[in-house]
Amino acid sequence: MSKVYDAITERIARWVHEQPMFFVATAPLSGDGMVNVSVKGTRGTFRVLDDHTFSYVDLTGSGAETAAHLRENGRICIMFVSFDARPDIVRFHGTGSVLFTGDPGFDERLALFGDAGTGRRDPARAIVTVDVARVSDSCGYAVPLMELVGERDLLDSWAERRTPEAMVDYRTLKNATSLDGLPAIPVATPTD
Repeated sequence: MSKVYDAITERIARWVHEQPMFFVATAPLSGDGMVNVSVKGTRGTFRVLDDHTFSYVDLTGSGAETAAHLRENGRICIMFVSFDARPDIVRFHGTGSVLFTGDPGFDERLALFGDAGTGRRDPARAIVTVDVARVSDSCGYAVPLMELVGERDLLDSWAERRTPEAMVDYRTLKNATSLDGLPAIPVATPTD
């Protein structure tokens, strides 16, 4: 039914790269702070780097809880779920860090994702990297069977309609702090 692994195996790495989405869970240290679960999509934005490390492109969104929580305490859990015939769930528990747009090494890390990272207008606001402490799988016997119809292009088309200055304004308004007031995405001025 379930198993804990010493590392990210080649089989698990292949399987997670095939999945169209994953879930990210983080929480602040404060006992009355808000726990967060985010869904991430867009194939190609997740990469296993080695048997204990992975990264994913953090695309612009309406909140920035993951970045804020990782900056505060680093705790993170990523969960992949299969909605096809094979009922699998894989979780990666670990410690995460955030590399922001404009940080040294950001462009080199983003290039690892090819068009999934660099081929976008401007939604990549950060890259999350996780040092994995625990890898486990479990059955998804109660997870429904669902069919992927396709990827959405709404984020790309939304970003294409905005100038670099408008993206800075959006991130300043929506991404600078978490719901609990923790610092999240540093606001940078556009370079264009």
